[in-house]
Amino acid sequence: MTSPHSTDKTRPSTGRARQFFWEEAARDWQSKRAEGRRPEFSEYVVRSLRAVREGVGQEAGTVASMRTVHRVFLPDEGSDRLPDAYVAEHYALTLFGLHQHAASEPVHQPGIGLGTACLRLRRSEALTQAALERRLIAAATAQDLHELAQHLQRLVPLLQAGIGLDYTRLFRELARWDGPDRNRTLRAWGLQYTDPGTPVPRNDEDEQGAGASREPAPYWATFEPGSGDAGADLAALRSGTGREAGTVAAMWAFHRTRMESAWRDKGALTRDLAAEHAALTLFARHQQTHDRRMHIAGNSPGTAVGLLAKKAVAGGEGKSATAALERRFGVLLTSADFDELVMHLRSLVPLLNQAGIGLDYDLLRDALRAWDDPRRPDAAASFRQNWDRDFHTAATS
Repeated sequence: MTSPHSTDKTRPSTGRARQFFWEEAARDWQSKRAEGRRPEFSEYVVRSLRAVREGVGQEAGTVASMRTVHRVFLPDEGSDRLPDAYVAEHYALTLFGLHQHAASEPVHQPGIGLGTACLRLRRSEALTQAALERRLIAAATAQDLHELAQHLQRLVPLLQAGIGLDYTRLFRELARWDGPDRNRTLRAWGLQYTDPGTPVPRNDEDEQGAGASREPAPYWATFEPGSGDAGADLAALRSGTGREAGTVAAMWAFHRTRMESAWRDKGALTRDLAAEHAALTLFARHQQTHDRRMHIAGNSPGTAVGLLAKKAVAGGEGKSATAALERRFGVLLTSADFDELVMHLRSLVPLLNQAGIGLDYDLLRDALRAWDDPRRPDAAASFRQNWDRDFHTAATS
């Protein structure tokens, strides 16, 4: 992916030979200020802004007045289907027109992603957090580009109160929405929106280095089974099962993983984030129907399965039940990587839920993020040894 500051020659996919209109508008305004004149938009920009607002709600390529502000070229020959980049530019132009309307300064601000803009709007208290998040989540769950544009038309005009947006970046995100890169866009929006700001220094160093920050208590450690939101929260977390970390808008509010703002802005998929995501989805499945917290410090997977085996014997299921559980647990221990470990845990957690046996989700998250980390080649072997010992201790005590 190219930088937002790349030259036109490095961006052949857009098929354009000059700056986007929103870039021209910002340059037009800033050049007047640089010359010591009163900063304002030229008549050309004002007229073009009226033109792009005429395209709101209209199909791309059908608004004659917008044709002069498009920078993505249409091929002379080919199918009747408009290029994705052209459609994406149409929506970006109309959103820019809505956003710039009534704003005296340029709203195109390079480097400001949609999640960051929404975070600034939330902190401005110009809109309630619940109302803002409904609009942001609606956009994030859009099934296609056209639905996304409809939701953004309700969200972007709310940013007028001095909050800018990088429209070149938004254009690229729109162009990629119906493709495989949507997940990175979603993760970037979520991580930007939940950016806690200045990190809190750690008292000790970990694998992330001295520049990392202390994470707040994870959701499973603060979960209150009797709270009014408990059921809805767990349902939101279960919706992330099998999905890529950071891409489930309903889960954004429950992530506590800290990372540098530059990484958040890029939508980085880190081991910490992936491990927390997996642990959250497992905890949500484990916790449902229980009125006490299923996060139990000290209960490793080995201890939990050992207690499950012991309970099976006490219930009259015999040694065959214990042997079956031991085989199942042995398969879990041989997991080659993160994905395989999560798969086996996903089949184990319903058994623990049914038996009412808790699990240490802090320990589980640590294991998930270290299991196949090439920087910690001995981590998986250490967890296997400890969990195997815990199983036999709990099953026979």
